[in-house]
Amino acid sequence: MFDKLMAAQKQAEEIKKRLDTISVFGEVEGGAIRITATANKVITAIEIDEEFHKQADREELEELLLTALNKALTQADQVSATEMQAATKNMLGGLGGMFGS
Repeated sequence: MFDKLMAAQKQAEEIKKRLDTISVFGEVEGGAIRITATANKVITAIEIDEEFHKQADREELEELLLTALNKALTQADQVSATEMQAATKNMLGGLGGMFGS
């Protein structure tokens, strides 16, 4: 049983490393603002179109940045949940013998 728990911990670490390599994006205004993040919710880039930046007022820019950030983080949640669900399914398949299945 201890070996299976250690294997589960190792698999969780591998998933975290894999999530660090997956990029997700949040865009608003047709790409005028684009946020890039990892599936582990680390923001890696913020791009704002220069022409859009010149025309937008501060309040609009702040609101759109929040929207783009939230879109990227929502996408990161979805990718992370999918990865964890697949891993959990694999782990439970391997742990099934412990419960008399």
